Amino acid sequence: MTAPVDVDLLIVGAGPTGLFAAYYAGFRELSTVVVDSLPEPGGQVTAMYPEKMIFDVAGFPAVLGRDLVNALVEQAEQYKPTYLLGRRARELSEVDGKFEVTLDGDTVVRAGAVLITAGIGEFTPRPLPAGDGWLGRGMVHFVPALEVHRDQDVVIVGGGDSAFDWALALHPIASSVTLVHRRAKFRAMPATVRQVENLGVRIITDAQVTALRGDDEGLHEIDVLVGGEVEVLPAQAVVAALGFTADLGPIESWGLEIDHRSISVDSTMRTARDRIYAAGDVAAYPGKVKLIATGFGEAATAVNNIAVALNPEAHLFPGHSSNAE
Repeated sequence: MTAPVDVDLLIVGAGPTGLFAAYYAGFRELSTVVVDSLPEPGGQVTAMYPEKMIFDVAGFPAVLGRDLVNALVEQAEQYKPTYLLGRRARELSEVDGKFEVTLDGDTVVRAGAVLITAGIGEFTPRPLPAGDGWLGRGMVHFVPALEVHRDQDVVIVGGGDSAFDWALALHPIASSVTLVHRRAKFRAMPATVRQVENLGVRIITDAQVTALRGDDEGLHEIDVLVGGEVEVLPAQAVVAALGFTADLGPIESWGLEIDHRSISVDSTMRTARDRIYAAGDVAAYPGKVKLIATGFGEAATAVNNIAVALNPEAHLFPGHSSNAE
């Protein structure tokens, strides 16, 4: 086993909230390690929505998910946080007044405090039964690069926000976009549904994809069962936007108060255990609104309170960063 990595603060989760927390921890002169089970920083934004526009981040009328993550990484980089990516945080213990967290690969991080910014936790896309064997051969769950689908016939399966967002994003570059949903009602925001309808995207409801067909060169067509009859659609790509299942994994055994994948916190973002805090979508309290913008504020609140927890002589409010030289 390698020597433990010893820091002031361990941040579990490298999504937008975790990345901003890494910046703010540096601003508070705390050494920091950021851990994430995904191989790249950005969390769900990088894994699922890098090409989607985000409209509710203060100061940006609209920003690509990929660009937001890149800017957050650049912002944090001035304080040189250590990233341990592609590794899951597993066991947590307390030794000589510090937390010891064992990661995949048996790396141990020793930290005075822990900040959990794990979003929804580890997520697994829900499968499309008819797509068995086609993942990576024409079927995808997310669209990390829109250009891959230029001039393709794309079928999107699902009725949630992601399905309709992909329809909006792909419509300008795909040869055709068709959305298939098993019900007549959608979970997506009504305004987004109207946008897709106004573009003339074909929407097939009360239907299901029953087969995908192609050859060694890729996917060519699919069968859609609608009204008791099978319709064959051309398709070089199928986006199975059927949602995902998620859980917090080993974090659930850390002695925290957890309900429905959310960790209860107080107004300082502290959990049920001293010096363990949570921020972003994973944190829960009355009146919580799950937005990236909310996570940014929670990260700053958590880090400032962590600074005091680690050093009682520190000031809770460090002053405005604009006043720093």
